[in-house]
Amino acid sequence: MLIGVCGSACAGRRSVAKYLKETLNFNEASITTTLDKPLWDEEAKCFSFPSADALLDHVTKHWRDRWVTTSIPTEAILDMYARRPFFLLVSIDAPVLTRWARHQLKYHDVDTPLEDFVIESDLRLFDPLIGQLPFMSRASVRILNTSSTLAELHAQLAALDLLHPDRLRPSWDMYFMSLASLAAQRSNCMKRRVGCVVVRDRRVISTGYNGTPRGLVNCGEGGCGRCNAGEGSGHGLATCLCIHAEENALLEAGRERLAERAVLYCDTCPCLTCSIKIVQVGIGEVVYSQEYSMDGRTAAVFAEGGVKLRQFVPPPNGLIHVERDLVLK
Repeated sequence: MLIGVCGSACAGRRSVAKYLKETLNFNEASITTTLDKPLWDEEAKCFSFPSADALLDHVTKHWRDRWVTTSIPTEAILDMYARRPFFLLVSIDAPVLTRWARHQLKYHDVDTPLEDFVIESDLRLFDPLIGQLPFMSRASVRILNTSSTLAELHAQLAALDLLHPDRLRPSWDMYFMSLASLAAQRSNCMKRRVGCVVVRDRRVISTGYNGTPRGLVNCGEGGCGRCNAGEGSGHGLATCLCIHAEENALLEAGRERLAERAVLYCDTCPCLTCSIKIVQVGIGEVVYSQEYSMDGRTAAVFAEGGVKLRQFVPPPNGLIHVERDLVLK
């Protein structure tokens, strides 16, 4: 595994790398272009390589070991790293006043005006040659670090579980739920975007998303009066013209292609109306990610109908405020 760490000035980039080295037994790898061959730096406890190619070649041969690098000088080099299945990019950021306070503490510098620090910080972020922003925007895990101590940051990094295997290769649950979420992006329902995937023996049978029937005016163009009127959840359902994502997926699959082995993935827990249809066609399991107002009644229908229901919760990803998002869970 190779974790790349990028971030803004004094946000904690080196602290994350140090945590990985000292707590999770990672080896640090860096690029030192003045070298002729790879070298172990005893003082820095780091492997130095003359180029990104040399670094990546070595890590590829030892990919089962744990590696961390903060040496990502260009997007072209990031592209090289990102093509490898063992690479994970993590970024770290913090509010500018927090970073300024850390700068003052780290360098015993109380004389540098805030304006000068902001100018230097902006250069690190936005400079077309060395700016970190393009790297940070591509990170799979983006950490907002407002921790007041290193011990606090380390505890929250532990809760983040950076070594979760789904981060490098999605599990089947994550894979199919991602397809369901992608299908949802096709929906133009004015109330809620929902996507669904039906699989059997880990093969996609059908997909669906919610919207008005074929040939009717799209919901997003005024085709469904109930959705466009902004009715609350569970109200006016008898006048809704939208076919739900689950219904579309089941209609596409057809009962002859479904059986107890079939699993329905939906990014939102099915409503009561869809749940009875899911039971009727013989789906064996339903996996969802987001809750819905009818979850309790849906669960009761599935329990009586012999359909397994479970919620899929992926590892924390995207922008994560480590002090807030992880502590409150």
